[in-house]
Amino acid sequence: MSWKAKLALAALLAAPAVVLRLAGVVLTDPLALLVFGGGVVAAACILAWAAEAAEVDIAGSLAVALLALIAVLPEFAVDLYFAFTAGHRPSYAAYAAANMTGSNRLLIGFGWSLAAIVFIVGARRRGFRRRDGGPVDHVILKREHRIELGFLGLASIYAVVIPLTRRIAWYDAIVLIGLFFAYMWRVGQAERGAPDLIGVSAAVAGLPTWRRRTVVVLLFLFAAAVVLAAARPFAEALIGTGRDLGIDEFLLVQWLAPLASEAPELVVASLFAWRGSGSKAVGTLLSAEVNQWTLLVGALPIAYLVGGGGWGLPLDHRQNAEFVLTSAQAVLGFAVLANLRFHAWEALVMLGLFAAQFALPNPTARLWLAGVYLAIGAVILVAERRHYPPIARMVMRRDAEQEEEDEQPEAAVP
Repeated sequence: MSWKAKLALAALLAAPAVVLRLAGVVLTDPLALLVFGGGVVAAACILAWAAEAAEVDIAGSLAVALLALIAVLPEFAVDLYFAFTAGHRPSYAAYAAANMTGSNRLLIGFGWSLAAIVFIVGARRRGFRRRDGGPVDHVILKREHRIELGFLGLASIYAVVIPLTRRIAWYDAIVLIGLFFAYMWRVGQAERGAPDLIGVSAAVAGLPTWRRRTVVVLLFLFAAAVVLAAARPFAEALIGTGRDLGIDEFLLVQWLAPLASEAPELVVASLFAWRGSGSKAVGTLLSAEVNQWTLLVGALPIAYLVGGGGWGLPLDHRQNAEFVLTSAQAVLGFAVLANLRFHAWEALVMLGLFAAQFALPNPTARLWLAGVYLAIGAVILVAERRHYPPIARMVMRRDAEQEEEDEQPEAAVP
């Protein structure tokens, strides 16, 4: 299928969400879930294509900040709607917490592992070997990803104490959003090579300058309109469908909404991994996690306040347990990647722990699972403590140029 056909197909899937919203057509909840959920997925794909193609024209920190915000727009739109509505409808606070915790756990527990496994399987099928001659069994991250790791570590350390207050407060917003802008500034100072593009984004980037910029702007505007039109009915349809079908609406909001908005990122990361770019695949999802763990979490109490709530988004016992589990997973994620190596066995362990939560829906069981995450993470943190100074130096821009490059080619042809 040509890149124009893919764009047309995405537009056709997205358009009904805008048309029906403007026309005021009321659909049954299951049908609305399909129509507006499809719109969110299609818009997320279009945003991803446009954002990657825009890297050709926008340089420096502006590009980093703009593209990071664009990438998480679908997830933001849905979650901020829940937080805003919770300001005057307190029952929606649970959905805001559910969507936020689900999206973060989906990226780390499933997305990172998926990218690593796809890379390893693809490398072995092509007959690639490690430098020592052994089979490829891990992803090697580039040294610059220590920036993301550093900020993920800072955000995770801070997030561990948030559940103690049983709310995400205004001061948490200041700290987390401050970390986000510090991260944006630091990444903007780092050297950036030529963008590595595939599929539709590569085709758009290859257009003549004026056509490329016009297409990118139009794609941004169209996708943003779809996301804004679809966010509210999609969010409401999730809740209504759960009630109609007797499914816990908390779980639908926690997993179905993030899966819809994160699907394009997961697909793009998998494609990079299959092509042999394991570092870019895992690094892309690592960057997305930093964005969500800082800006998204930090924005929730602000949306809650604007919606008529108080100075902090409350967390009940269930939501508190979900937040603790998410924080513990983030700590383990940092520990696993601190050495810039992501082994197959580590990916499988994280995938197994991610799957275990579906068999442990009780909040108390979730807290025990969080304890398992933290226990494993603590062991790895102690064992890998020599890697923290290089991460700190990279975050503080003190990575001496004479420091020997510690990454090696991800695979070598035998």
